[in-house]
This record gives sequence, structure tokens and C-alpha cells, in this order.
Amino acid sequence: MTTQPIRLLIVDDHHLAREGVKEILEDQTEFEIVGEASNGIQAVEKTKALMPDLVLMDISMPKMNGFEATKEIKKQFPNVKVVIMTVSYDITDWFEALKRGAQGYLLKNLNTEDMLNGLKAYAMDEIPMSKEMAFRIWKEFKKDGQAEQSLSLREQEVLQLVAKGHSNKDISKVLTISENTVKTHMKNILGKLHLENRVQLASYAYDNGIV
Repeated sequence: MTTQPIRLLIVDDHHLAREGVKEILEDQTEFEIVGEASNGIQAVEKTKALMPDLVLMDISMPKMNGFEATKEIKKQFPNVKVVIMTVSYDITDWFEALKRGAQGYLLKNLNTEDMLNGLKAYAMDEIPMSKEMAFRIWKEFKKDGQAEQSLSLREQEVLQLVAKGHSNKDISKVLTISENTVKTHMKNILGKLHLENRVQLASYAYDNGIV
């Protein structure tokens, strides 16, 4: 069975930045670039038209910035993954990206291998993030008033594996349950903790000593 490539939309107001990403990805069979956009409004329009698997989103753009575009895309197309790619090291930007629903955050100065590994990981619902960064992000969420509720033993087991970067498929094998059951647990965990994605779950786990 042939694995379908990850369909990618590149969003950046700088032509050279888009060309740089395309040059990195053009020989990668795991990815298929289906379109480009130069601002947030175009990003939303092209997501609707092309329905990519993943949107690689810059932050600072005219007309609509990457944060607002991410929020709108996730509102209209919740199954489309968004990864912010920027030069900013500011933790508040990381926090803002996750609040708007982004699955991940990559720095533009990453080497080619790390960038590719990061994109693949986010596309597979894994978490290419250090413990330290996850901890810092969760601290910000705590300041923002995220509510906490108790999780069942099974939900804690799922959360532990999520925090270690395991995909739903991996979790189903470890716990000997179906992937659909894993997805149900994930939905319940996110609902109980008032979180939106796996990165936030990992941050919660580190901060609360679950892993």
C-alpha cells in the first residue's frame, strides 16, 4: 500500500522564503506542495479551495497575520493542521500560536533535517518539542486560567504516551486498544482539560508530573 504524500500549503509574504521552503521539500516524496499564499486572507481562501493536510504559516504578514489566519482556518477546517514557522523565539508567540489552534511551531533557522523531521512529526500528530519548552508553554496556559479536571486511569495512560510523542497508532498498540478508542480518549481528555491539541496536553503532563 502506497502512503499518500502530505499535502502542504506554504504561507509567507516573502517570495524568497516560500521558494526556500519549496527547494527543501521538492525532493521529499513525503510532501506535496499544493499551493502558496502571501497573506492570511489568501491562506484561508486557498485552504478552502485546496484542503491541504498541513498549512505552514508565517506570523507577520499584511492584511491578516498568521495568528488570525490560523484561528480562522481552524474554525472553518478543524482537521487541517497548521504549523507556525517564524524567526521569533518569543514564548508569547508560541503561546499565542497554540491558543489559536496551531499544532506546532518551527523556527526558520532550523537545519533542513530538523525542519523535515518536525513537519513529519506534526503531520503524524507527534510532538517534536523539548520538555523545557513544553513546561514553559504550560506555565503560560496556567496564567491564562486553564481549568483542570481529574482524568481516569486510562486517560492518564493515554496522556503519558502523548507526552512522550507517541502517535495514536503507537498508543493503540501499547495499550492494546483500537485507534478509534484512542481518539475517543483524546477527545475526552481535551474536553476535560479545556485544551485544544497534543502539544498542550504534553505541556500539562510535564507540569503535573504525569511523565
